[in-house]
Amino acid sequence: MSRTWNTRAETGADLPVVRDIVTAAFPTPEEAALVDALRADPEAWIEGLSLVAVDDSDRPVGHALLTRCHIGDRPALCLAPVAVRPERQRGGAGTAAVRAALDAAGRLGERHVVVLGHPEYYPRFGFTRASAHGIGLTVDVPDEALMALTLDAAHPLPAGTVRYAAPFGI
Repeated sequence: MSRTWNTRAETGADLPVVRDIVTAAFPTPEEAALVDALRADPEAWIEGLSLVAVDDSDRPVGHALLTRCHIGDRPALCLAPVAVRPERQRGGAGTAAVRAALDAAGRLGERHVVVLGHPEYYPRFGFTRASAHGIGLTVDVPDEALMALTLDAAHPLPAGTVRYAAPFGI
């Protein structure tokens, strides 16, 4: 059952809860370690772009993270990971967190976002196949899994190879 979720930027007090959400949502702790590494990377981390969907007690149940990457030589953002507590999945918390993160990025003047994820999920936010825009990776992934979005129609997506922040190892 979907509901309306409140969202906000994470705070320092949220860090252990966000780690728990990410750990619970994925089969290995690698994604939680990635979030920690991105938080520690001053070239990747952008304050205000780690968003949480919270329950009625203001406790985070969903999380979406945007960090710096590049498409060719143009600055962009990478959406990853997106995580929701397993018992709250399919209830709209992830969608709310992603929408809040994209809105926050737009307010900061960011223009482009890439995501490597489920091709059935991310188009709801406006993501389209990155290869259609001349965007690719240096590693092999299913073509439909790499998607891109422009946050500002006046600035179309640039073509080029995505260069992720160092903690991604890509």
